[in-house]
Amino acid sequence: MRGGVGSAEGRVSGPVVGFDLDQTLVESRVAIGATLQAALAEVGVEILPEQAWPFNGVPLDRTLDALAPDVDRAHVATRYRQLYARHGIPVTTLLPGAVEAVDAVHARGGRVLVVSTKVDSAVRDVLAHVGLDRGRYAVDEIAGGLFAGQKGVRLAAAGAQVYVGDHPGDVEAAKAARAVSVAVATGPHSAQQLSACGADVVLADLSGFPDWLAGFDPAGHCVAGLR
Repeated sequence: MRGGVGSAEGRVSGPVVGFDLDQTLVESRVAIGATLQAALAEVGVEILPEQAWPFNGVPLDRTLDALAPDVDRAHVATRYRQLYARHGIPVTTLLPGAVEAVDAVHARGGRVLVVSTKVDSAVRDVLAHVGLDRGRYAVDEIAGGLFAGQKGVRLAAAGAQVYVGDHPGDVEAAKAARAVSVAVATGPHSAQQLSACGADVVLADLSGFPDWLAGFDPAGHCVAGLR
């Protein structure tokens, strides 16, 4: 990561943009499903990987409550995080436009935060695997283990003016931070659902983000095409 809040790099002239991780910057549908299947198999619960898809983006404990309510949730969560390096990270890939989106923020002199439901260590491992931890594409800061309004508190503390995500919880996070909500329809929720949740802008994926950002005024949250 490039630096933390309060460092010299924390003083920026461009936009401060937060991104969700799973299904926003990276394709993790197979990763999450396979790891959850493996962790639950150890305690005798059989699921299909695709059963995890509707819960992509929500905290792990909520997913376990829905799919396997009788298991020792803390134990399975610990094993899930241990197994993610084997079953999840190797099959995680960048989503279309992710690199260009990060680059577009930096090109304007801005900062990139990744604020995720994943724990910090997993966020770092995923970013390292896909190459968003080094060079011109390195994100500036991460915050893990947060969801919805909790993300909003962290985004507000960092001065984020935009938050990009694929989940209704990400829309809630942006609103809590008084940031512009940019939603991408690359997760389990459709463009129509994200718009109905109150997203200010809905994109098919991050490929359209650099053009959108070019019309964004950080000083006044003045967005070209903002509905």
